[in-house]
Amino acid sequence: MEARLNLFGNAVAGKVLRHVNSAGKVVADSALPVSTQELVKIRASQINGCGFCLDMHTKDAAHAGETSLRLNLIAAWREATVFTDAERAALELAEEGTRLADGAGGVSEEVWANAAKHYDEEQLAALVSVIAIINAYNRFNVIVQQPAGSYEVGMFG
Repeated sequence: MEARLNLFGNAVAGKVLRHVNSAGKVVADSALPVSTQELVKIRASQINGCGFCLDMHTKDAAHAGETSLRLNLIAAWREATVFTDAERAALELAEEGTRLADGAGGVSEEVWANAAKHYDEEQLAALVSVIAIINAYNRFNVIVQQPAGSYEVGMFG
């Protein structure tokens, strides 16, 4: 399988992705826990059907110490007992923020209030940003049918 467009070799896509990567670095360096960032990236990627991002972020999360049990239960987080209340709030926000077109009015006040109980303003800004950024990456990869399975931890620096 080959991608429809080489995002890594295309001048325009390369410039855009460098900016998106810079935004991602800001979030990565924020006070939002790295484990929460990875859980959110994985959940949004599951919803969007982005194999490339799922490959990357499940491997990155496992490398960072995430357990296979938690990784395997992300899609069923509502029924799983292995996530903290804060992580559950982040996952719920990620779902509503990813499924904007499916919801009535976007992210509900209840979901926002629940996230705000667990995260301060800086962390909320990082959470909103990581949701937006992973959705952008998902769209790049799904549109061009970027193949999944060959990612190695750290290969993008």
